[in-house]
Formats: sequence, C-alpha cells, structure tokens
Amino acid sequence: MSQWDEQDDQSTSRVDVRVDSPSREGLTGTTPADAYSPARDPEQITRPPNGKSLHSQPQWRKDFPIDWPQDHYVARRDFAKFLCLTSLAFAIGQMWIGMQSAWRRHRGLPPMRKIASLSALPVGGTLVFQYPKEHDDCILVRPSADTLLAYSQKCTHLSCAVIPDVEKGVIRCPCHEGLFDLASGDRTAGPPPRPLPRITLRVQGGEIYATGVEWRTT
Repeated sequence: MSQWDEQDDQSTSRVDVRVDSPSREGLTGTTPADAYSPARDPEQITRPPNGKSLHSQPQWRKDFPIDWPQDHYVARRDFAKFLCLTSLAFAIGQMWIGMQSAWRRHRGLPPMRKIASLSALPVGGTLVFQYPKEHDDCILVRPSADTLLAYSQKCTHLSCAVIPDVEKGVIRCPCHEGLFDLASGDRTAGPPPRPLPRITLRVQGGEIYATGVEWRTT
C-alpha cells in the first residue's frame, strides 16, 4: 500500500468519526437536528376560507370560527379567568353553607311539640303533621310496634310531597321517581341530592312528641 493510500484511509476514518458524532460536524452545511421546532399538525392549523391571514379577518369571523383549531383555542388569559370564576363560585358556596349552619345554631332547637297519641297510630300507619312551623309538613310512620320514624315530607329535589310505602320499606317521590330508605331517610334512587331531614321523636306518657330536626347533607 502506497503512502497516499494510507493517508486516504486515515482521512476517511477521521471523517467517519466526526460524521457519527452528535453535532455531525463532519458534514459541511449540515443543520443540527434541534435547530428547527417540530412541525405543527396540519389539522391544528387554522385556515380561513378566503385564504388571508388571521389578523386581516373580520371580527365576526374571529368571534365565530368555523374550523376546529380556532374554535377550541383557549387563551391563557381566558383560562385564568375561568379558574378564578370557578374558585370564586366554590368559595361563595362554602360561605353560604357556613352561614346557614351558623344561622341554624343561632336559632337554637325548636320547641318540643305533641304530634299524636301512640294508641292512635296503628302498626303500618302514617300520619302527616307540621313541624317546626305551621307550613313545614312532615310524615310520621310506625313500621313496627316498637319503631317510630318521622321525616320532612318535602323531597330534597324540588320539594314535592313524598309518600311512604311501609310494605316496600321506601319513601317515594311521585314527581320524579325519587326513592328514600324508610329506615334512614337516605336517598336510594332518582334525582334527590340529599337525604330527607329527620324529625327526632320522644314518647312520653303514651304521647308522641317531635323534639327537633336533623338536617343532613349526605
């Protein structure tokens, strides 16, 4: 092998090493792979029908885009505004719940009131009464000889009057097919979001008394 051949082999090996390097400095004019940003998906590019740029489009076309990318684009400012409004709504809701709880505690317990005589309510019977105010309708149920249950008669969905079904062990709302458990008042089906308020009872001297209202959220 001649001296020139040995020099060519050495040059080739040196070029190959540089070509295979991460910066590819062995190729003159080769652009590094990270020089350009990734190309956008063509389906994510907004193309106005008249072919002009977005800046030259009329305002009505900007407000009512007809293509997917522009219609689903949310600016950073709009997203921040949405988060702020949502957080404000949650804060106001929590404040309202706290104010209602404080108002109920400040109002104190309602007075004890006689509902009916125990002997006047047979097993399986029901009775409608008003407690704690005259327009607050409630239902009294006696599913067994030793059990008395009382709940608000207003459904927690839209305040329709609920009807107890002692044989099936449920309380039914006929307006929108809401169901509550007779033993606990908990919602079991339908649109009602909360259980029925429970009326606490006391039997004294053969008489049934209402002593308070238990407001529950879950």
